Amino acid sequence: MVEIAVAQFAPGVDKDENLRSVRALVADAAARGAHVVVTPEYTSFTAPRTDERIVAAGEPLDGPFVTGLAGIAAEHDVTLVTGVAESIEGEERVHNTLVAISPGGEIVARYRKLHLYDAFGRTESTVIAPGPVTPPETFAVDGLTFGMQTCYDLRFPEVTRLLVDAGADVVCLPAQWVPGPLKEDHWTTLVRARAIENTVYVAAADQGPRTGAGHSMIVDPYGIVVTALGEQTGTAVATVTRSRLDSVRTENPALELRRFAVTVRPGE
Repeated sequence: MVEIAVAQFAPGVDKDENLRSVRALVADAAARGAHVVVTPEYTSFTAPRTDERIVAAGEPLDGPFVTGLAGIAAEHDVTLVTGVAESIEGEERVHNTLVAISPGGEIVARYRKLHLYDAFGRTESTVIAPGPVTPPETFAVDGLTFGMQTCYDLRFPEVTRLLVDAGADVVCLPAQWVPGPLKEDHWTTLVRARAIENTVYVAAADQGPRTGAGHSMIVDPYGIVVTALGEQTGTAVATVTRSRLDSVRTENPALELRRFAVTVRPGE
């Protein structure tokens, strides 16, 4: 059994202010019993458009922003999953990276966004480099295994299936789900679908308005939204359990019954 929180806010261009927001949200979640806290994509820096400003704001994973996150995780005895702009030496782009930081302040898993948001009139790839296709990194908390994916990856069910194949019981999904016609409906539908088809928990932490659509939520393996936020800044906490996972997977053994596997496209 693990208490998990999704934390929702709208990061800006002031990294110190973003760090203060994370500290306040983690303090609130930890006070409510959370052992894992998930914050949005681009928590370290978000401008009105994803452009050269995020490249200038990029830092290595041992830089001041992630070091600050490590201090917050240690202070509140939580595992913290957060989205940051990771600089790439010699590159004019950055990685859109997730880090999972343990209560000891160590990075225990990292994920670099695979599917870039070159859709709905946006071109994330102009300033973001896609992550390499590698075996998923996972981390464990209180006997449950966690995996990570980012925002637009949600539209690619193979990403979640690979995480589940790697042993994930819970998928942490930081996002900046850009608002627009039907986008909130897509978000809710896809988060629930990934949980249902993989019989897995999904902890989806979106940016709040105006930079994100909000509606952060935690969904159980049957697709039930067990806790959610609307448009407001704040945290939502839920309990995830091994017994619920086992029960759902016994009633619906879809992972055992499937006849196809995920393969990597040639050239990747």
